[in-house]
Amino acid sequence: KSDLVIPLKLNKKAAVAALKKHYGGKRLLPKVFKDENHIDEVKGIYVPFCLFDVNVEADVRYEATRQRHYSDRKSDYTETSYYQVDRRNTIAFRDIPVDGSSKMADDIMESIEPFDYSQAVPFQTAYLAGYLAEKYDIDAQESRHRANASIKKSVEISFAETVEGYSSVVAKESDTRMLSARAKYALLPVWYLYTSWKENKYVFAMNGQTGRLVGHLPLDKAKARRWFCGLTVLFTGSIYGIFWLLRQIL
Repeated sequence: KSDLVIPLKLNKKAAVAALKKHYGGKRLLPKVFKDENHIDEVKGIYVPFCLFDVNVEADVRYEATRQRHYSDRKSDYTETSYYQVDRRNTIAFRDIPVDGSSKMADDIMESIEPFDYSQAVPFQTAYLAGYLAEKYDIDAQESRHRANASIKKSVEISFAETVEGYSSVVAKESDTRMLSARAKYALLPVWYLYTSWKENKYVFAMNGQTGRLVGHLPLDKAKARRWFCGLTVLFTGSIYGIFWLLRQIL
């Protein structure tokens, strides 16, 4: 049973409008796709998630560099110095989401995040009226592995922000240890839009609270080749121009 639910804030009409807006500005999208792509079905679904509150102790080792540039009459030089930087601290995470249904694609669910959990309310079945709801088939214990991977990445990014005064900072080793963990179960709102074009099926998902929409679109290969060739010509011309300018200066 869910502990919390975030009620659907956006309706079906908003989901369809978001999909049409999603087509805009896609230069490599076939021109006829917007007119010929047919929406087969739109579903409002409450997707089960495990939300983790975790306190961790973490150690991270970074490789940092500093660069010094100087010149003489013959050449320009770059001197690079390497440093080992260690960080250790405790850090708290709240509401780390991991979807609890194997039927939902993990990459899609992660792409439509984040949700505003401050708007979550105690679960009542009345919120599900007229909508579908997936069942939990991945428990908290199984979900912890994905939560741990998210925590590790977040710790490395967070600690790296304290390493200042270097040209570059790269995490080389990290170790996170859970001091305490608690899981809550929540149903989060998602609109799924199923479309078809030229016998191909396309699936889009929209965050039913924020309106963030994701999905794969077809590629106009002829446009892509022209675009790539144009970039190649532009890049080659720029390099040639730089060398010509250097010869004039030297």
